[in-house]
Amino acid sequence: MADPLRPYRAKRDLERTPEPDGRADGAAAGEGHPRFVIQEHRASHLHWDLRLEHEGVAASWALPKGVPAHPDENRLAVHTEDHPIEYLEFHGEIPAGSYGGGTMEIWDSGTYEAEKFRDKEVIVRLHGDRVQGRYVLFHTRGRDWMIHRMDPPAPGIEPMPGDLRPMLAKLGPLPKDDAGWAFEIKWDGVRALAYVDAGHLELTGRNGSDFTPRYPEIREMAVALGSRRVVLDGEVVAFDPQGRPSFERLQSRMHLGSDSQVRRRMKDIPVAYVAFDLLWLEGRSTLSVPYRDRRHLLEELELQGPSWRAPGYREGDGQALLEASAQQGLEGVVAKRLDAPYEPGRRSACWLKIKNRPSQDVVVGGWLPGEGGRAKTLGALCVGVYEEPGGELSYAGRVGSGFTQATLASTLSQLEPLRRDDSPFAGRQPPKGTIFVEPQLVAHVEFAEWTRTATLRAPAFKGLREDIEAPGVIREG
Repeated sequence: MADPLRPYRAKRDLERTPEPDGRADGAAAGEGHPRFVIQEHRASHLHWDLRLEHEGVAASWALPKGVPAHPDENRLAVHTEDHPIEYLEFHGEIPAGSYGGGTMEIWDSGTYEAEKFRDKEVIVRLHGDRVQGRYVLFHTRGRDWMIHRMDPPAPGIEPMPGDLRPMLAKLGPLPKDDAGWAFEIKWDGVRALAYVDAGHLELTGRNGSDFTPRYPEIREMAVALGSRRVVLDGEVVAFDPQGRPSFERLQSRMHLGSDSQVRRRMKDIPVAYVAFDLLWLEGRSTLSVPYRDRRHLLEELELQGPSWRAPGYREGDGQALLEASAQQGLEGVVAKRLDAPYEPGRRSACWLKIKNRPSQDVVVGGWLPGEGGRAKTLGALCVGVYEEPGGELSYAGRVGSGFTQATLASTLSQLEPLRRDDSPFAGRQPPKGTIFVEPQLVAHVEFAEWTRTATLRAPAFKGLREDIEAPGVIREG
C-alpha cells in the first residue's frame, strides 16, 4: 500500500523541524471516539488547521478564517496533506524557512462522531471545549473545500453585521450633570468601523467606503487578536512630531491611488487606529449595552500595538479634560452618557462634541483661480452647507488659506473633472468668476465664527474628507 504520509514527509526536513515523523510507536487510532484538533497556526498568514483522526492519519484542512459559529457564515477550508496521528497533540515553533514555519498552538481539541467520511464530503459532530456541533466539509474545486455549521447557533449567537454606520455626536457645551457622563479626547482623524474576523480586517468609513487598502499597517491588529471576532468603532489618526493627532498629516495618506504609493508614504507618515467603542463581540451585539459596560469589554481586548490602541476615558469632571486638551493643542473632547446605548447612524444628544476652536465640514461648490504667486493654481474654494440633509446648498463663503503646495495641487486635480456650467448654490451666490463644480467634495475647515449673514469668518482649509457624503453636511453651530 502507498504510504499516506509520503506527501507530508516530502515537504519537510524532519531533522530540522520538531514536527512528528509519523513513525513512532503508538501511532494507531485512540480508543473510543476518534479525536480532532484545531490548531492556531501563526505562519506567513494566520490561520487555523482542523485535523480529524481517520484511518491511521490526521486528515487535515487549513481554515483561513476559522470555524463558523453560525450557519449563515460558510468558511473556506483548504484540504492539505494527511498528517501523522501524533500531530493531534503537536504544538511548538516550526523553524523559519521551513514549510509552515511559525508558531503552532492547540486552540481546541476533543472527539468527534462521523456521519459521512467520503472523498468530497465529510459530516462530523465535534465535541470540543470551544467548538461543539454538527459540521459539513464539502469539496468545491481544486484543494478548496467549504466548512458549514449544520446545527442552529448557540443561544444568542448571530452573524457578524456588515452594514453598520457610526453613531454621531451633536455639537454642544459641556453637560451640566457631568457625573453621568464619560469624557474622551476628540480625535482629529477619519472615522472608521473595524470588522475584525479571525485575523482578517475590514475598515469602512461613515459612507461605507472600504478604507482597508489605504492603511495596511492596521491589519496587524486583527492578527494580534487571533481568533477573536469583533466590530470596533474608532478613527484612523496620523500624529505630528509632538504626538498630537493631525488631520493635515493624514491628508497625505487619504487619497493615494496605488499600493506602491501607500507603501512609500506609510514609512514617512504612519497611522494608528484609535478604538473607542465596541459594537459586536464574538457573535453577540453590544449595541444595547450601556456605554460604560461597552468600554469595559473594550478594555478586556487589551488593544495596544504599534498601529492600534484603545485610549482611556474619564467619568465626570469634563472641564478638566477640556482644559487639558486645549493646553495640548487638541481639537476638544467628546462627552458620552454612561448609560447610553449605541445608536448606529444617528446623531444623538447622548454624545456631545465640545470643541476648543470652531470647525465645520463644508461642501465645495466652486473655486476661484489664484492671483499673484498662485495665478496658475487654486485661489480659493467656494463652499456651502445644507440647511437640512439633501436640501438646498447655501453659500457659506470662500476658503483661501491653510493650503500647502501639495494640497493645492491635489485639491485642484479633484475639482477639474467636476466642472459644471451653472451654480449649485441656492440664493446668495459666490463672486463673479467662480468656476462651478458638482457638489461632491467635502472639506474640513477651522474658522473664527459665523457672521450674521451665515458666512464663515477667517476659514482655514484643513483637508478634504473621504468619509462623509456631501448631502449630509449641515451647519453645526
